[in-house]
Amino acid sequence: MARTASSRREVRLDNPKGLRGNFGLRFGSGSGGDRFGRFSESFARAMGTTWFLVALTVIVIVWLLYNSTVPTHWQFDPRAQNFTLLTLILSLQASYAAPLILLAQNRQDDRDRVQIEQDRQRAERNLADTEYLAREVVSLRLAMKDVATKDFIRAELRALLEELDAPAKSDAKATPKAAAKTR
Repeated sequence: MARTASSRREVRLDNPKGLRGNFGLRFGSGSGGDRFGRFSESFARAMGTTWFLVALTVIVIVWLLYNSTVPTHWQFDPRAQNFTLLTLILSLQASYAAPLILLAQNRQDDRDRVQIEQDRQRAERNLADTEYLAREVVSLRLAMKDVATKDFIRAELRALLEELDAPAKSDAKATPKAAAKTR
């Protein structure tokens, strides 16, 4: 079955653009890498807890007490050999813990980069919206200068009423004089 290049290379939105390159084989790509990445994050999260430190301390104390106090033929890591097995186990745990913690930290950095990019885009949209609204407010203010207010309309109506009343008053004054002339 022939697969296209786009179906082979899965583009994920939670990966920063700079890390989506198609060069070489990357360990963290695909669902298996994602599963391993989630495992490393949960491992790093668990190692950073108080309970992990308490449990590790209890295990080491029990290990040392057991191998120091029981008879020599029952010891699996004798004190005479400076607890070689305990040293090996702790070294192995540290050698695996450091890369897993770094992998979890890199995944968190990638998520932070994506979040920062989304925040930047959101801030740009908010700025554009704010500028648009500011222009609209200014245009409304300019338009409001041309709109007649209540006081302006009242003054104009009073002036019109006065103009209408003025000829009627002048006609009323003129009518008695005209009537007197005709008599």
